[in-house]
Amino acid sequence: MAAQEISVPDIGNFSDVPIIEIHVAPGDTVAAEDPLLTLESDKATMDVPSPVAGTITALAVSVGDTVSEGTVIVTIDAAGGGDGPPKEAVTAQPAATSGGGAPSNGAGATEELTAPAGYGSSAAPPSGHDRAAAPVGAPAPYTGQKGDVHAEVLVLGAGPGGYTAAFRAADLGRKVVMVDSRGPLGGVCLNIGCIPSKALLHAAKVIAETKEMSHAGLTFSAPTIDLDALRGWKDSVVTRLTGGLTGLAKQRKVQTLVGTGTFTSPNMLTVTTPDGSTTTVSFDAAIIAAGSEPVTLPFIPHDDPRVIDSTGALDLDDVPERLLVLGGGIIGLEMATVYSELGTKISVVELMDQLIPGADKDLVTPLTKRIAKTYEAIWLGTKVTAVSAGADGLTVSFDSSASKDKAKAPQTAVFDKVLVAVGRRPNGRVIGAENAGVFVDDRGFIPVDKQQRTNVSHIFAIGDVVGQPMLAHKATHEGKVAAENTAGHTSYFDATVIPSVAYTDPEVAWVGITENEAKAAGVKYGKGVFPWVASGRSLSLGRDEGLTKVLFDENTDRVIGAGIVGPSAGDLIAEAALAIEIGADAADIGLTIHPHPTLSETVAMAAEAFEGTITDLYMPKKKKK
Repeated sequence: MAAQEISVPDIGNFSDVPIIEIHVAPGDTVAAEDPLLTLESDKATMDVPSPVAGTITALAVSVGDTVSEGTVIVTIDAAGGGDGPPKEAVTAQPAATSGGGAPSNGAGATEELTAPAGYGSSAAPPSGHDRAAAPVGAPAPYTGQKGDVHAEVLVLGAGPGGYTAAFRAADLGRKVVMVDSRGPLGGVCLNIGCIPSKALLHAAKVIAETKEMSHAGLTFSAPTIDLDALRGWKDSVVTRLTGGLTGLAKQRKVQTLVGTGTFTSPNMLTVTTPDGSTTTVSFDAAIIAAGSEPVTLPFIPHDDPRVIDSTGALDLDDVPERLLVLGGGIIGLEMATVYSELGTKISVVELMDQLIPGADKDLVTPLTKRIAKTYEAIWLGTKVTAVSAGADGLTVSFDSSASKDKAKAPQTAVFDKVLVAVGRRPNGRVIGAENAGVFVDDRGFIPVDKQQRTNVSHIFAIGDVVGQPMLAHKATHEGKVAAENTAGHTSYFDATVIPSVAYTDPEVAWVGITENEAKAAGVKYGKGVFPWVASGRSLSLGRDEGLTKVLFDENTDRVIGAGIVGPSAGDLIAEAALAIEIGADAADIGLTIHPHPTLSETVAMAAEAFEGTITDLYMPKKKKK
């Protein structure tokens, strides 16, 4: 065959995606589906596989470059080798518009499956995802063979999505077995993610507030930090929640097994316990809620205890003098918030030209300005090229050649610890799904339809493993849908929007279409913006840097998106999410009486600003009604 130029396949409605790793070099031989390079998002990464086997003859890109669908990345001589005949890459399959109907379960049928974006803004609504046809598995028929334990519904994974699915299925009368590798229920979120991080963020907020009141005549001495006590309090919050889940499981007679679950056939799972023993679980239906794990980078010495991920950061072993946060997304910035208030000098390095790349820049700017005053450094448009371990610390090499900022990163700098927070990778490829006939794409995602059904009719999947956004609140809703379908109900996941929140200080939250997305898609929109400097409540809190922005359809005045930055933004964004779900327009929000003085009334005032009826701001150009 002649040399073939390989391009970036469809990666969803996103462009200018940064390359964080290249896996091949000229002269290398690759098999079909071998990864060529890795792209980075805020909370996940995706590998771009080779669609053919052959020999790499040329690279067209470098680490740090940004690419979009159709960008040429390598040239391959398909006659040059590989371990098999070329085959079409899964990601190159044509997309089709979702019809939202129930899938066909007939033998040999092709179901309409959600193609996970795998990259991009966590605010992207699931109903807007492209659809792609995935091959339907041809598992052997269920013979009725029983395992050591039999379940009408097996749930693999006990995170927020998994335990929600298990409890809902039990409430509907199903005999449920839930398998998880951890002893305590709750998965990553409750044990080593959302909950412990929010506990520590609250502690950080208390410290910050004692400093911020000095201008009002209230001066506090520097806090004495007892790390053991702080860690113990954080763990007690986790234990209280996970213990409560254990009680709920017992009340519902949900059987739980601790161990690593691997599918061995379409109706059988083997659970390997921590002591090495195994238990087989047969099932009539299964719900995969296997979650995700942190992404690692090959040039970082991960065997060095001074290199940590989010789990290591939450362990709170010590308070390093200097910490580099590699990745300016939500996870990295939340941990930076905690350690900064505990006394660590924080530096953040981000490959893109803004922090939290999935959010609009005007929402991120107040956060960037605030932390720039206290952090040691923030390096945007900068990549880390190497990390070496030494007796005096971790020496990190930087490349700021693409940075637009005046302040460039040094060529090298030494840190006491490095927190790697560049994303999470789905666990679809580590559960033996192929043994059950379940299709898993090259990135580890399991495509599903709107009933959360995989290509195998009696197996469902939910949460991180089915695609973006990788958020617990999405997983819980998907879990209920999957459980109801296993019980014979007809249920669909059809949320219009899914909110995203960064629990930084200030918080950043958004829902629906962002302004960046609206511009890129050519959506005709109007917006109302209310700056918190005009809010009595925000001024009384001593925090006037926030703003509330609401986007409206120009033709109907209906809410299509919103963004909020400021204290409690994560709580406030729910009103905008509800407004979008019920089709509310600007008048609906503006005419709803909000309590005063509150931060919630900034949402109403943003709607009034769009309508031109606001009196708390002077706006000469008002919309004619």
